[in-house]
Amino acid sequence: MEKTFIFGHKKPDSDAVMSAIGLSYLKNQLGENTEPRILGNVNKETKYALDYFGLKEPEYLNDVKLQIKDVNYHKGFVMKDTDSIYDGYQKMLSDGLTGIPVVQHGNRLLGLITIKDLSHMVVDANFEELYTSYQNLLKVLKAEEVLKFDDEIVGKILVASYRSTTFINNVSLSDKDVLIVGDRHSVIEYAVECGVKLVVLSGDADIKDKHIEIARKNKVNIIRTAYDSYHITRLIPLANYIKTMIRSYNPTKFEESEYVDTVLDVNNKLKHTNYPVVDRQNKCLGLLRITDLNEKHPKKVILVDHNEKLQSVEGIDEANILEIFDHHNLGSITTTAPINFRNMAVGSTCTIVATLYHERGVEIPKQIAGALLSGILSDTLILKSPTATPRDKEAVEELSRIAGVDYQKYGMDMLKAGTSLEGMSKEDVLYNDFKLYTVNEKTFAIGQFFTMNFDEMRQELDGYVATLDEVAEANHYDFLALYVTDIIQNGSYLIFNTKGQEVVDVIYGQEGLPEGYFIENCVSRKKHVVPLVMEVFEN
Repeated sequence: MEKTFIFGHKKPDSDAVMSAIGLSYLKNQLGENTEPRILGNVNKETKYALDYFGLKEPEYLNDVKLQIKDVNYHKGFVMKDTDSIYDGYQKMLSDGLTGIPVVQHGNRLLGLITIKDLSHMVVDANFEELYTSYQNLLKVLKAEEVLKFDDEIVGKILVASYRSTTFINNVSLSDKDVLIVGDRHSVIEYAVECGVKLVVLSGDADIKDKHIEIARKNKVNIIRTAYDSYHITRLIPLANYIKTMIRSYNPTKFEESEYVDTVLDVNNKLKHTNYPVVDRQNKCLGLLRITDLNEKHPKKVILVDHNEKLQSVEGIDEANILEIFDHHNLGSITTTAPINFRNMAVGSTCTIVATLYHERGVEIPKQIAGALLSGILSDTLILKSPTATPRDKEAVEELSRIAGVDYQKYGMDMLKAGTSLEGMSKEDVLYNDFKLYTVNEKTFAIGQFFTMNFDEMRQELDGYVATLDEVAEANHYDFLALYVTDIIQNGSYLIFNTKGQEVVDVIYGQEGLPEGYFIENCVSRKKHVVPLVMEVFEN
């Protein structure tokens, strides 16, 4: 069963991480194959919660862009370098393909041959040289073994087309010759006495016992086929090793992990039809036709705690979004087909996930209860945020009972762990809990950081402003702000980029609002900040 990735937004907070963990466990209990992922480093608060309940940190997900491995390319479609040209042609013909990768020992890519290469061989190639295996000759000529001394046959192809006496008197033979001959016993005797490399008996010709004995003595290989000499001369060059006709020893190739859009960019320049697919060790995995890109299987994903494109993983437009579980306003993500979208006016996505357990009749284990509890306490500031609802409170009481903790004490310890500035740069503080928004083609970003004491940050206020200015300029944000929330004082200190002064003045109706200004009763980014900024840009 194909795996589905469940993840929250970039710069993940506790609600995003824990709701992904909780939902993935529920889905797997219901028989699905899912895996929680994160789109960035977890913050200190989330790390504390994960460690407290003995939960494994989800793996990082870089992107969900379409890769070659998501495409129905021709897996295993290769030929060994010692297979015959005839076999290569038949394989391409039976599969309706116009190219085939050639591999050597360990399936390492040697080159690529195409139908075009075959046509060049028919028109231009030297049909006199044979370099192949004894077995290839038996297979291509539908021949039987008479005598075999060599696994590999190398020689110049000759046909006994003259009168026997003329041939014997005028043609010198050696162990570097391959002779095609019918029931002309004098020529056969001459050939085996000269010790030719191979005698090909046409038309199921008989060979005398005495000639076989001479051949055995001189180690002459002999095969017999029902084909006449004309057909043998047409077929025998196709018995050559397929590696003898490789024209492209260094073809353009792609690793299975390569992005589809990269393949399309390359193909726009080269206009090739076929590309070998390899792994990192150059082991050939198969053949990609450019038309195969039409048959793709996008990665399956479920989004939690966001439905904004800018907040989601790279390549989200190329993924198959199965479901969304969120508690924010409707964002910019669109889908090509109807999906299950669970959007509830609650304080945390973890509350929605806890509700799903009840609806599906699945018992919540202690560890998962701890995870969901942590997400709710984080997003609702231990139920003190105006976003907290009676449903959140009910969930907290139940989950804390299952997890075996006093939610108020645990919640304070968790928030304290997340407010420590130790080892954090100013960018770390900004990106600790960071979200992007778009409105009327304008982009703004809001960071939120919780603290029990703003004095330490106030001493470096100029440095924080400079950091915001650099980030806003580098990313072309129309507005960037950091709200430092003090849950004890029930408010937030506002730091913003210099060019955002006008936006701040309009929001709060006060000209020249200073950096570090304390805004009372401002603790929720979703309710107290984002709607105000959006209103400014909308108007």
